[in-house]
Amino acid sequence: MLSPSDLLSQPEGKTLEFKRDLSSPKNILKTIVAFANTAGGRIIIGVEDTTRMVTGIVDPFGEEERLCSLIADSIVPRLVPDVDLISIEDQTLLMVQVYPSGQRPHFLKKEGPVEGVYVRLGSTNRKADRELIAELNRSCSGISFDEMPMPELSEDDLDLKAARKHFSGRRDLTREELLTLKLLAVDQKRYVPTHGAMLLYGKRRDFYFPDAWVQCGRFIGRDKVDIFDHIDIHDTLPDAVESIILFLKKHAMRGADFSEIRRKDVWSIPLTILREVIINALVHADYSQIGAPIRVSFFDDRIEVENPGILLPGMTIEDVKSGVSKIRNRVIARVFRELDLIEQWGSGFRRILQEASELGLSEPVIEEIGMRVRVTVFLSEELVIHTEGPSRNQVGTKSGLSPSGRDQVDLNDEQRMVLQKCIQESGIIDLMAVAQRTNRSKFREAVINPLLDKGLLEMTIPDKPNSSKQKYRITPKGKEILSIL
Repeated sequence: MLSPSDLLSQPEGKTLEFKRDLSSPKNILKTIVAFANTAGGRIIIGVEDTTRMVTGIVDPFGEEERLCSLIADSIVPRLVPDVDLISIEDQTLLMVQVYPSGQRPHFLKKEGPVEGVYVRLGSTNRKADRELIAELNRSCSGISFDEMPMPELSEDDLDLKAARKHFSGRRDLTREELLTLKLLAVDQKRYVPTHGAMLLYGKRRDFYFPDAWVQCGRFIGRDKVDIFDHIDIHDTLPDAVESIILFLKKHAMRGADFSEIRRKDVWSIPLTILREVIINALVHADYSQIGAPIRVSFFDDRIEVENPGILLPGMTIEDVKSGVSKIRNRVIARVFRELDLIEQWGSGFRRILQEASELGLSEPVIEEIGMRVRVTVFLSEELVIHTEGPSRNQVGTKSGLSPSGRDQVDLNDEQRMVLQKCIQESGIIDLMAVAQRTNRSKFREAVINPLLDKGLLEMTIPDKPNSSKQKYRITPKGKEILSIL
């Protein structure tokens, strides 16, 4: 732990704040509440927060007593931080050491338990909304959001066929297994799905969790002024991993390594790192939040992955980098672990940093922005989109790598989404939902028939094309095209 004098050289942040005096006690009380609700921290009073000039406290004993009284009278539940007098540069200062609380959420008594809850984001205090207040409560009770039952639903609301396909050869997914994985819970003698089960395999997941999807975009340049391509991914969470990777590959370069007996594809983006970052975002997103999906933004020089939800109480960015692990969604994490998408708890970001170092990349950055966590992965060199000339769909690098072959097949976004969906046999209604279409005839003409004509898609009942039981599946040629895209 840094000494008080060493702290003066540190920037203000999630666990450190400087104050000149006690003339604005409300701001100090907000910070104490925010520290207690988040990851703890220290306030040093008697230091200019901009210049770091040590001004000291005129009446240290009197101000110490005043501050302790303010804390006791203004914060609920009662909070007792350490308040000490310290000496720096022959000046006496007050240092308030606040620890992460096991009684959160704390709030300012005058503002009440709804408006008076604050959390720490970077070097600022943010008022918590109802969803975040609920998470603070859950974090103390030891219950994760995705373990909570949904008593208004039943087993029939789960797509157990998709779940059993994922678990084929691993578990039989009997009712007992579903209870063990906490995909089912018992509520008033009924078997009902949990939040995690609906997020993973809910038939109407978009209805109950309208923001549990992934928004992917490829932007021109280094900002979001001009978007080149985008896709919205509504797959099951385990399938979403490959769908996101497929989108990133579509806009990357692919070369070849012939140094070994078998040809090995070499991509211009660090796929191993990105896969780990994507999995972390899907597992640690706060799905109780409203209005914000997971976002993957591909720029010329970097790829950003954002998920809703700040770090769990008690966690700092330094903790994440050092491998400290707290799981927000235990059900989702358990399923990802069973499916070998997660290898070892807490090792994810350490592996990301190690891989980036071995590849000679700039260190990935993790930060809390607003009520979201963003991880930025930097590329070894820029991937520039050339938008002039006869073809807009051209990507190049300063090293002259050849394109991945995305222009070899003329497919629009709807056709690509349908092709991806048909990796699992799908009916016309499901495919129309993916493409956000409502007119069946126009959908067949514009999307389905071209894919059938190109041999990328096939019917499960080819002799009865108009059968109500008709489904569609991707062909080997279609899979090859997807791998190119």
